[in-house]
Amino acid sequence: MSVTIKDVARAAQVSVATVSRTLNGHGNVAEEVRRRVLAVAQDLRYTPHAAARSLSSRRTHTLGVVLPDLHGEFFSELVRGVDQVAREHRLHLLVSSYHGRPEEQAAALRAMRGRVDGLLVMSPYVAAQAPIVDELDAAMPIVLINTQSAVPGLLSLSVDNYGGARAMVEHLVDCGHRRIAFIAGPEDNFDAHERLRGYREALARLLPDASEWVLPGQFDEASGHRAGQALLAAPQRPDAVFAANDMMALGCLFSFVQAGLKVPDDIAVAGFDDIPLARYVHPTLTTMRVNIAELGARAARLLLTQLGTEAAAQEQQPSMDEPRQSEPLRPELIVRESGVRRGGGG
Repeated sequence: MSVTIKDVARAAQVSVATVSRTLNGHGNVAEEVRRRVLAVAQDLRYTPHAAARSLSSRRTHTLGVVLPDLHGEFFSELVRGVDQVAREHRLHLLVSSYHGRPEEQAAALRAMRGRVDGLLVMSPYVAAQAPIVDELDAAMPIVLINTQSAVPGLLSLSVDNYGGARAMVEHLVDCGHRRIAFIAGPEDNFDAHERLRGYREALARLLPDASEWVLPGQFDEASGHRAGQALLAAPQRPDAVFAANDMMALGCLFSFVQAGLKVPDDIAVAGFDDIPLARYVHPTLTTMRVNIAELGARAARLLLTQLGTEAAAQEQQPSMDEPRQSEPLRPELIVRESGVRRGGGG
């Protein structure tokens, strides 16, 4: 038979309430008693019953994470950051995806009801914002990641995609590139929209006589490869290609290598995000670094402050005191081999 909390209380010669307070980390337990209870629980190999614990505390000790997709290094890094914070607080994760289909987001949110204490929702799709408001329990703590605009009453955390794209175009121009093509992301994706806007603004400001050169993409390697092939077939190639994310940049880079081009001598390539793979390809990829794991960790900490846990309150940072909109994370230019013209700098 499994060991119960009553067995621990009997062996430690304390009340069930004292065992409960000890195991839940409450401070109103004498140190000597706390050590004895923990030692007994370990000796008896006692594991709290999750369902009973939820009923008594009205907490599931679980955080929900709803993402557009689970495929790719960006999302694995994001979940890694969230998981690190969750484990520090002995919390579990329940992760779901709406598979890049905004219309399925409502179903993913409904599936979380009653199963989690709070929600992290990445919602970069323009069409997906309304279901967030419609489907959420008003009492459910939630942090939005990369939404089009702030939702009244909800905390949000974003990346300065516009500023990052501008900085990359500035770098490429400083390296001497004058014909700069851009591989865009999905048309209904807010991150992609902001990165395209940054490219266009910087190009118009720095190279007023240059024409923008935008190719379609879907934030995956295949669309980057197709864009690279389209550029190879063009009457005149660009000096540089800036892809709206690293996965498309890597697909484009592969198409150029297949065609026998030397990167960056013949053409430069740059991306956005700095996924781990970016530093291990040849040539290594110039990109705008978004600390993806830290983005996830920061979002999780924001959620914990809303849950009001003692540990979360201790970790609360000054920037988290902002009323609803947290300061955007600013990407960092990472100059590697693929984005510097021979003899150029940056």
